[in-house]
Amino acid sequence: MEDGEYVLLYPDGSQIKNIPGTDTPFTIGEYKEAIGKAYQRITLYICTLEDLLSKSQPQHLRHQHPSHLMGNVYTHIYAPITIDSSSSDLEEVEKLPEKDSMMVKFTDDAGLTEEALDSGGPTREFLTLLMDSIKTRRVFEGKDNAKYLSFDSKAAEDNEYFHIGRMIAVSIVHGGPGPRCLSPNFFLYLIGKVKTLEAPIEDIPDDEVKRGLLEIQNATWLSKLQELTEKYSSMLQTAGCYRFMKTLEDKKKVVDDYIQWYFIYRNHVSIQRFKEGLATLDFVNALEQHPSLFFSFMCYTETKLTADAVENIFHVQFSQPGSTNRQEEARVLSYWRDYLLYLEGIIYGYNYKKCAELSQQQIVR
Repeated sequence: MEDGEYVLLYPDGSQIKNIPGTDTPFTIGEYKEAIGKAYQRITLYICTLEDLLSKSQPQHLRHQHPSHLMGNVYTHIYAPITIDSSSSDLEEVEKLPEKDSMMVKFTDDAGLTEEALDSGGPTREFLTLLMDSIKTRRVFEGKDNAKYLSFDSKAAEDNEYFHIGRMIAVSIVHGGPGPRCLSPNFFLYLIGKVKTLEAPIEDIPDDEVKRGLLEIQNATWLSKLQELTEKYSSMLQTAGCYRFMKTLEDKKKVVDDYIQWYFIYRNHVSIQRFKEGLATLDFVNALEQHPSLFFSFMCYTETKLTADAVENIFHVQFSQPGSTNRQEEARVLSYWRDYLLYLEGIIYGYNYKKCAELSQQQIVR
């Protein structure tokens, strides 16, 4: 945790000084009595005094559904602490692990939390929900499996590009998923592997712009190309790539320049803030050094379902070697493997005539 003075916060983000609605100084006993519910544990929040004074307080904190976290200025500066009912003062609060590992507890509408300790499952569930929610945020545009950053003034004002970049970095570093929705072309540009973006016209979500660029690209006569250039002159001038067409080859330069402006130049500030968010925990350096390793976290990839993949999901526990049960288990396992190969053949068109003769009754017998 950072050096400096820390303060405790109520779940609504206000600083803990008195019992809510009274002038009574805060104590655990008084607070539990004021709540009026038989909580076995009470969850409060902690942040640095500097961050509390420098940032406006949100109306809700992290116990909300992840889709409401985007405008939360406390995303990176506060952490939950849990006070047992047996605690007599604030010095007995449970402390975060020294390695700053993430701990997640889900609460219901009444504020009751799960009693089980977070051994990884709640954290992964939370991070998965978080990554699913950011895919539909206003900062992204494009196809579901090939998204680009898009400038939004309100999102920029709320520093949403930075926060989303930071969420992605924190999720992956703590063993969670990535967004798995970025365009591969944009991902390569983001990590500096290419200096100019190469994206197909089809990735542009604006239908009018897309239609105009396709018409220019498909022009086969110079006179037609010049006519189209005049037709879409306003669009091209906005991107700074309007020019007089002297040859048919000029159209490629115009289209490429417009795509570069559309996805990169007009979104330059958004991309920079997003990348600064990804720099959390030095994650952006890991992206730049090992792009192939993190590609499946950032971009959509399809994994072919094979017999081996399904078989590896299960771990077989055999009986003692030489026993009758062990022999039967080995026979059933061979049937199971043959059945998986048979299904793989149906899906991908393989020819497993021998496997096709197997029936489900033989496998379970």
